[in-house]
Amino acid sequence: MFRHVLVPIDGSDLSKAAVKHAVCFAKDVKGRVTFLYVMKDYHVSALHSEQDEENIDPIAPNDFTDAMRTHADRILQSARAEAEADGVQVDSIAVTHDEPHKAIIEVALKRNADVIFMASHSRRGLANLLLGSVTQKVLSNSKIPVLVYR
Repeated sequence: MFRHVLVPIDGSDLSKAAVKHAVCFAKDVKGRVTFLYVMKDYHVSALHSEQDEENIDPIAPNDFTDAMRTHADRILQSARAEAEADGVQVDSIAVTHDEPHKAIIEVALKRNADVIFMASHSRRGLANLLLGSVTQKVLSNSKIPVLVYR
C-alpha cells in the first residue's frame, strides 16, 4: 500500500531521526523514498545576514538563492546516502515555496507519493495555537495519508 514515501526534511536533529525511521519504513514495505527540502524564497526582509543582526550586509538575490541551494543539497545528499546505504531506492528534490506545507502536499501529489512521513516538533498548548506547525498544516490539508514521527 505505501510504496512511495515522501519525507520532508529540514536538517534538524528531529528531521535526521525521521530520515532513519522513514528509510527503515520504506525498506520494510519494499518501497522507495523521496526526500524533499523546501527552500525559503528571497524577500526584501532577507536583505541582511541572519547570522549577525548587528552587521547589516546586503545579500544579493542570486547569493541568497545559491546559499539556499547549497544548504538544501547538503541536507538532501546526507539523507540520500542513508537510504542508499540501506539499499532503499531514493530520489530527492528541493523546491522554493513561501508556504512549506503547501509545497509538501504539491510535491506529494506530483510525485504520486502514497504517504507523507514527517517529523513533528511537538509544540504544545499556546505555542501550538499561536505558531502552528508545518506538520499540523499538512495533516489538516493533505488528502494523502500522513505518518508523523515524534
